[in-house]
Amino acid sequence: MRFLKVLLVFIFTIVLAFVAYTLLSTGFFRTVDDQFRGEILERIPLSGAEDIMISVEDSFALISATKRLSFPPKEQEKGGLYMIDLKSNSFASIPLTDSFDQAFAPHGISFFKRDSSYCVMAINHTMDGHFIEVFELERQRMKHIQTLKHSSMISPNDLVMIDQNRFYFTNDHKYVKGAGKLLEEYLGLAISNVVYFDGNNYREVANGIAFANGINFDAERNLLFVASPRSFLVKVYERNEDGSLAFVEDIPCGTGVDNVEFDFEGNLWIGAHPSLLRFNAYSDGMKETAPSEIIKITYRDKGDFTVESVFTNDGKEMSGASVAAVFKDLIFAGNVMDDKFLILKRDRQDDSK
Repeated sequence: MRFLKVLLVFIFTIVLAFVAYTLLSTGFFRTVDDQFRGEILERIPLSGAEDIMISVEDSFALISATKRLSFPPKEQEKGGLYMIDLKSNSFASIPLTDSFDQAFAPHGISFFKRDSSYCVMAINHTMDGHFIEVFELERQRMKHIQTLKHSSMISPNDLVMIDQNRFYFTNDHKYVKGAGKLLEEYLGLAISNVVYFDGNNYREVANGIAFANGINFDAERNLLFVASPRSFLVKVYERNEDGSLAFVEDIPCGTGVDNVEFDFEGNLWIGAHPSLLRFNAYSDGMKETAPSEIIKITYRDKGDFTVESVFTNDGKEMSGASVAAVFKDLIFAGNVMDDKFLILKRDRQDDSK
């Protein structure tokens, strides 16, 4: 009888420790108030604008949007790629992929400029598997070039192009179903990875990441940044000539970081989930809203960085922020499942920050 009591106390302690760890490590106890030094300039009626990229050179925004009923999806969902011409003030979203007649639910996107056109890649989630779709974008016309498929695309989330032939992508899970997936998510197991395609072969170049998510490459500094929302970290790597990665450091962010974008000064802008459990409940349809956050990281050198919270919202204005792309004093704030995304205008006194 004494042994049984000791065993029960031990099991209870383990369960209590697991619950406490999960709540603390997912931001459950964080209070999120509405905060932003600026105004909401526009609310763009486009569902699930999960990833947004800005071409400063040609003044347009490229948007990956899918009308998600749940995340991850339980049935095939439909989405597309859209453009907003930033040379006008209309902010009208122009559909680019209406003629693409395959199942298309785009997630992370990346583009690379060629002479007079862009090569665009998009993660595509279908009920038949995960793919990378390759397009050519010229002005406001997009043409599908090819579909890339490989066994390394286990659960691809985001990608970044080095050029029109080489790219990196993240797998946010090692396990996509069953007990493995459940343990990976709630224990925060650091077992997802980054894969590199060198134009001929796919190979893993980084692992040991908890839910590898947004990814971006700064060519000037030769640094690759990978968001790990489950660990509230941005991981920094130096890129070697052969495409392999050398780990530099972790940047603690205090929030569930998602997609990573740069401004013209090289600062990182990231849409984030302050409470991962609340976001999971929202994405499963059990909560009507989930809080949102946008952070800015000024990265100067190893060990020399600052993390600033620029925008927070309790979810009533925008739930599940996933990306923040900057153009002049505007922030294009996308999200996973809302029926709109926001264009924020920063106060001018913040422009130099």
